[in-house]
Amino acid sequence: MRDRLLLEDVRFYGRHGLTRAEQAVGAWFSVDVELALDLAPAAVSDDLAAAVDYGAVARRIVEIGTRQRVNLIERLAGLIAEALLKEFPAPEVRVRVRKLTPPLAGLVGTPAVELTRRR
Repeated sequence: MRDRLLLEDVRFYGRHGLTRAEQAVGAWFSVDVELALDLAPAAVSDDLAAAVDYGAVARRIVEIGTRQRVNLIERLAGLIAEALLKEFPAPEVRVRVRKLTPPLAGLVGTPAVELTRRR
């Protein structure tokens, strides 16, 4: 399948991480998702009922990111991928999670993970 629904830079504030600073101070996170979908029905009909509501996808990402604390961004990405596969009609999802403002002394750059999961 070549069609993809892309949702980029969904942001939320969370307290994910292993260190006390990460858990106490928290950080901003950014999530990109790609859902493999057949977009032809929506492209032809121009009807939201024939599409996946990307607003619902974004709300679900934020809910997962702010609901419970996890130690690893790998786990956070896995929870998001699992939920999207379960709740939306995509046989494959790609999830990228970036920790934008990690409170770690001397860290240069943006830590990120990307994973792909299939039904």
